[in-house]
Amino acid sequence: AKLERYRQIRQKVESAQRGVSRQDPHSGRLLKKKMHAVQSMGRRFEREREALTALPETEEAIFLSFPSAACVPNGKRVLELALPVLEVDGRVLARDVELRVTGPERVCIVGGNGAGKTTLLRRIASELLERRDIRAAYMPQELGERLDTDESPVELLNGSGSRAEEQRIRAMLGSLRYTSKEMEQPCRALSGGQRAKLLLASMALEGAEVLILDEPTRNLSPLSGPVIRELLRSFRGSVISVSHDRKFIGEVCTAVYELRPEGLCRIS
Repeated sequence: AKLERYRQIRQKVESAQRGVSRQDPHSGRLLKKKMHAVQSMGRRFEREREALTALPETEEAIFLSFPSAACVPNGKRVLELALPVLEVDGRVLARDVELRVTGPERVCIVGGNGAGKTTLLRRIASELLERRDIRAAYMPQELGERLDTDESPVELLNGSGSRAEEQRIRAMLGSLRYTSKEMEQPCRALSGGQRAKLLLASMALEGAEVLILDEPTRNLSPLSGPVIRELLRSFRGSVISVSHDRKFIGEVCTAVYELRPEGLCRIS
């Protein structure tokens, strides 16, 4: 509305300037001053418009870190998988699937739709979550599998129930751009991006050493993505993931495997 009003005023002043007579210099000077004021108004509106449309490259307010103890020593065996057949509902997806992961590798599994990547990652998660020598955590592609609950984010993360822990969790959620309302509402009502950040926060609080992530950046905003990628890139544990996100693969992963009908093939 302001911009439209400015345009109308400028058009009127320009029209008046064109119609003023050379025999009336006083009116000409007044219109010239008025045009200067109108032009100044236009520059101010332009600055305001640029300030509103310009977006920061990263979401500086987001802060999340894993404890230094959440690490996997170099060369430690994380996974030694050998599946003669990968199948779902009796349908064979791949054969002779083998994957060896040692600390602190960050692995990504890629492949076409329907290749069986999520099925394979579930199989890997079921094995690693049973291990006692490694603390693993799993983020499924469908976040509702973990967060379809009436618990609030604060309740979910506050395992001890102490007031001090609650305050620490609220500070953490605030740094992840949670509003006070979002901290209290059921997890099932959160957006996909907020649920993804909540699961990562849960993994950090648990001190997870191995992260099993199915499309971890799928729900993140363009502002959150760079921060979360840097978080995972600097993670001292191991990551086993599935992703189509080229930035995630390029910036985070140290090894990339493609799932094919004949098994896993390292491509990077």
